[in-house]
Amino acid sequence: MNLVKQVIIILSLFALSMGASQAKTEKECFEKTSRAIFKFNQGLDRAIIGPIAKGYNKLPEPIRRGTGNFTSNIATLLSIPNQLLQGNIEGAGDSLGSFMINSTVGVLGIADVASSLGIKDTKEDLSQTLGVYGVKSGCYFVLPVLGPTTVRDTVAMMGDTFIDPFATMTWRQKEIFNSKGKKTEYLTVKGTTAVDFRATNDKNFESLKKNSIDHYAATKSLYLQNKIKKIQNSSASEEDDWGNLDN
Repeated sequence: MNLVKQVIIILSLFALSMGASQAKTEKECFEKTSRAIFKFNQGLDRAIIGPIAKGYNKLPEPIRRGTGNFTSNIATLLSIPNQLLQGNIEGAGDSLGSFMINSTVGVLGIADVASSLGIKDTKEDLSQTLGVYGVKSGCYFVLPVLGPTTVRDTVAMMGDTFIDPFATMTWRQKEIFNSKGKKTEYLTVKGTTAVDFRATNDKNFESLKKNSIDHYAATKSLYLQNKIKKIQNSSASEEDDWGNLDN
């Protein structure tokens, strides 16, 4: 049995044991604490992340589009092993083809050439893979800075760093194809991805905050619904203007 399968089995068993007592994904581990952390995150967003996102939105559109394409292309590396683990060989081939084309012809992914050629990359992560295996979400809670999550998603987030080639090269600083990166590169890409997502959905965040009777509950519902759609690979409705909530 190879290392990847061993990691998946261990993570699956851990997520199952942690989530076994939580029959419904809506159940929370510690709501009072999560609400306090959510409030902290909202303050952080108002003070730092929000202003950065608004400044980012003032950049020329080609720069924003190129930045989004670049980070999305790197995220494709995580999709490839997860597509394989889900048994989706065709999807893995599309993701690999997308990455290769965009990394070369698309100049490191700045231009999304693959999409124009009809090669579709469906983003997949370990949380979706575990969901496909039938692993339940477990209880919902909120992490400082990182935001909404569940037991399964938290375990999967750590597991992703073992199977994601980019994380392996940078965060774990292991050599792949004679190349090795730095942790700062991993944090820079993840930070840029978060800012790009926050900027892209700036109006949606403001609308959710303004129109929600309970902002915390509305965010929780949106997060859980989005995760279900990702696991089922179901298309978003026409009214759904949100970007990828996994960013």
